[in-house]
Amino acid sequence: MLKTDGIKETLAQVVSDRKQELSPGRMFVECCTNKGLDASVEYEVTITDTLTSSRRKSRYPARNIFKAIDLSRDPRQFYWHESPPEPGDAPIDGADVRRELASRFHKSPIPELLTTTAWVQVPPGLWEDPETFESFINYRLIVRLCTAENHTILSGEGGLLNMPGIARMTDPGPFASTILRACNEVEQMGGTADGLILNPVDYYRAMGSGTLMTDLEQNGVFIVRTRLVEPGSAIVGDFGHGAQLFDAGRSVIQFAEPPPGTFAEPGPAIMAEIYERVVVNLPTNFFLVTV
Repeated sequence: MLKTDGIKETLAQVVSDRKQELSPGRMFVECCTNKGLDASVEYEVTITDTLTSSRRKSRYPARNIFKAIDLSRDPRQFYWHESPPEPGDAPIDGADVRRELASRFHKSPIPELLTTTAWVQVPPGLWEDPETFESFINYRLIVRLCTAENHTILSGEGGLLNMPGIARMTDPGPFASTILRACNEVEQMGGTADGLILNPVDYYRAMGSGTLMTDLEQNGVFIVRTRLVEPGSAIVGDFGHGAQLFDAGRSVIQFAEPPPGTFAEPGPAIMAEIYERVVVNLPTNFFLVTV
């Protein structure tokens, strides 16, 4: 008798491997070939994390600075976090030097993930050219999704810039820059300032007037440049240990009807969605500074 179980497993693996080799755009193109304007593809990954550009870039999206937790593979339901001591707390031995000893410990459920959506309008007949249509999905729709993701992570509801527990710093004190003062404060809390998020205008001003950006990068600080942090401000923190990006590990791309005001004129449109949310475990290890 012919045994088919092994054959079925092999075929399933071939199909799985082929899906992994296909770009998000190619998968959508193939779906569109079969279903036309009813095309819809669900991905078992977050597509902003899977697509790499065909050319080398020195600028990184905000998600790259965080430790991402894929909830589709990590079934955790809670996360730990700390808060600074409250007025009236009893003195803690050693906290005059090791400040973190006075922090309070907490456990909270993982908050509801936020939906990030991006739209593009498809030029007439573009889907009839598979190679160009694939490129359009990969390098226009998903690039716009990356920008929308930056908004969710930084300045949207629940974004890092809107978290009340993060202290503001406007005075550089004895340091040449508020950024350096914030790096020191993070280390005085027992952490390491391993990340900086700032507007490109401030990055290039600093590059043109000294070596601050180079010094930070040589010291191991990962720098993200984005328009979504206002000029004149920056976020400094211990992103490696003090924050997490909870990620649903799934995405969708499909033809859909865009909300009013999305485009200047009617026409077929495609949307992409991902689902994620930032939490800060150690708010005392982050600062919003005035540059």
